[in-house]
Amino acid sequence: MSFLYSFFGFLLSTIYHWVGNYGVALILLTLFARILMLPMSVKQQKSTAKMQRLQSKVRKIQQQYAGDQRKIQEETQALYSREGTNPMSMGCLPLVLQLPVIYGLIGAIYHPLQYVLHIDAAHIEALTKALGDVIEVTTKNSRVVELQIIEHIGQLSGVVPAEVFEKISSFDFKFLGISLGQVPSIKHPDILWLVPILSFASQMASSLVMYVRQREQNPEMSKNPSMGCMTFGMPLFSLYFTFQFPVGIGIYWITSSVIAFVQMLVLNSIYSPKKMTVKLMVEETIQRRSREENLKRIAENKQSNE
Repeated sequence: MSFLYSFFGFLLSTIYHWVGNYGVALILLTLFARILMLPMSVKQQKSTAKMQRLQSKVRKIQQQYAGDQRKIQEETQALYSREGTNPMSMGCLPLVLQLPVIYGLIGAIYHPLQYVLHIDAAHIEALTKALGDVIEVTTKNSRVVELQIIEHIGQLSGVVPAEVFEKISSFDFKFLGISLGQVPSIKHPDILWLVPILSFASQMASSLVMYVRQREQNPEMSKNPSMGCMTFGMPLFSLYFTFQFPVGIGIYWITSSVIAFVQMLVLNSIYSPKKMTVKLMVEETIQRRSREENLKRIAENKQSNE
């Protein structure tokens, strides 16, 4: 994962030097990543509208071949193939594309000295050894040692050159007064619990809106158990997830969910299923008439040649 750590560390470092706050840098990076994914979201919205238009045909297939599930699947798949759409093509892709971002941010947040501040490895090693005289450092907390160095840098003066010490001392690794390297504890409620709670709430809001939309577009989906699992499973996953990693990851997760929620509302307004369905029907009518005109001309030319 070192390549991802270096890449996202570079991005965070660049943004941090612009804004001077690591938490704000995380939020801006998340916004940038979401903007890059916007074309895919628009495509997904259009695909949803196309799927809605096909639901009447799917229901006819289900009625025609009632009791023969295999035939229903074959005919439904043939319909999707003729129409050039795939209901599964975009479903999990946005989540999958977030994984490299999450992994990259985990590395950059756990190792900010190496990947964000670009401190020499020899200096980090010297600080780690000196840290052992201040607090207990074991293999169990080895992955957060750089975070602990930042928190105790005031007690480590003289270990590294003055310019390195100053660079670490002036590093603002907090957001709203909270150190981004801290991990919320399930056993000990405190202010850090706001991160998992907000993460859960933002995910749940998006999931519920999506659930309602899907039920309106395809009432049959409400009978599918997997739909309920996805609706409530992802928010619960985010709740668990943000209790396992530093606050910085939780802030990314919250920001991403809020942006996705707003984006979904905006796209649903601009590219509403009803508007897109009408547009698709008009385009298909134009294409069909164009094909009919071409066939008519070909037939006329053939007759004149004869």
